[in-house]
Amino acid sequence: MFALVDCNNFYVSCERVFRASLANVPVVVLSNNDGCLISRSAEAKALGFQMGDPYFQVKPDLEYNKVRVFSSNYALYGDMSRRVMHYLASVAPTIEIYSIDECFLDLHGMNRYLHPNLAAFGAEVREQIRKRTKIPTCVGIAPTKTLAKLANRIAKKYPAMKGVCYLDTEEKRRKALELTAVGDVWGIGYQYALKLQAQGIRTAAQLTQQSESWARKFLGGVVGVRLLRELQGKVCHQLQPSEDGTLSRQSITYSRTFGTPLTAFSDVLGAVSAFTARAAEKLRRQGSAANTMSVFLSKDRFSLEPGPHSSSTVITLPVASSDTSDLIRLARTALKRLWQPGCVYKKAGVIFDGLETDGQQQLDLFAKVNVGEARDKLMKDLDKLNERFGSGAVTFASAFVKKGERPVWDSKADFKSSAYTTDWDELWCIT
Repeated sequence: MFALVDCNNFYVSCERVFRASLANVPVVVLSNNDGCLISRSAEAKALGFQMGDPYFQVKPDLEYNKVRVFSSNYALYGDMSRRVMHYLASVAPTIEIYSIDECFLDLHGMNRYLHPNLAAFGAEVREQIRKRTKIPTCVGIAPTKTLAKLANRIAKKYPAMKGVCYLDTEEKRRKALELTAVGDVWGIGYQYALKLQAQGIRTAAQLTQQSESWARKFLGGVVGVRLLRELQGKVCHQLQPSEDGTLSRQSITYSRTFGTPLTAFSDVLGAVSAFTARAAEKLRRQGSAANTMSVFLSKDRFSLEPGPHSSSTVITLPVASSDTSDLIRLARTALKRLWQPGCVYKKAGVIFDGLETDGQQQLDLFAKVNVGEARDKLMKDLDKLNERFGSGAVTFASAFVKKGERPVWDSKADFKSSAYTTDWDELWCIT
């Protein structure tokens, strides 16, 4: 058996943890730069607000309905997610952190020895997460990951399930498939849903009646066959390494849209340097070094300036590196290649590719002896200081920002709450 634990309206739930006044009040959370709605409370959904609604369009309706609005607070959300996942790792033999608010649990054998009633186990998991973090969750339990995802959706959709759906019999599986539209099946996107509906397949139950040869032809080859088998209760997907540090990324990207358009080279350099420093931290965290580095700049695509509105350049490093100073120096070189005086820039980013295991990369024949070891120690000390005193406590001059000031390139976040759990200056205060 597999279980999928999913946090309900996660970003909104995180905001409510430290603000009791938000209970039973419509709440929405906005994307980067306060662009659009990315999380909605049940009360906001009932008012008709949709995922992805542009904030500037629905702002009058939000104000009229007295909806509380928050900017994204990823420091808070990431820390609350870590707490939830830490508990789940303590109650299951193996977990797969699928996203910031979803986690698969491998429950094979647990119903025989530890928890004869997995439905009761799911209810206990919900209760413990609620007690420990105040985050509401739903749990779907089924023989395959795809069915667990489907069961979780049913647990969330039907209040009578009390947050737990356990598909332990063939009858329950068949009923769950009948209640699920084919477009709501995990792995079937919008275009495939239209194609299936055109063939008269409107529910997941109808999809399971198709043959494997049909799935191979109309549902994406081997991937479609595996999806069909999973819906039929045959395990095709085991738990995978998680995005929690156990999975090494093949490339690392760090980019942001600026809160205000930038025209000065020094301002854009500050942004690119800061992005490079954060991406380099991710490199070192997973023990990697980058062979190539891409830097890109984007103008406002709605401006009157002639295209192209985006440009990029790639630099190949002489030796794969995760040294922030080396990478910032190369980022500056790349930025000079792209820079066009008088242009207005809206976004920038860096991408590291060709990742190798740090310490095992091909070295420079003419490099000075022991210089690399000293630089490695410097980077380790830098990471330790930033881990202890907060991100950006120690940084390079080109990315430096005075404490208490927001960088000119920072994303717009007019409604951001405090980092209650990760910043000493923003701890929750009770008065």
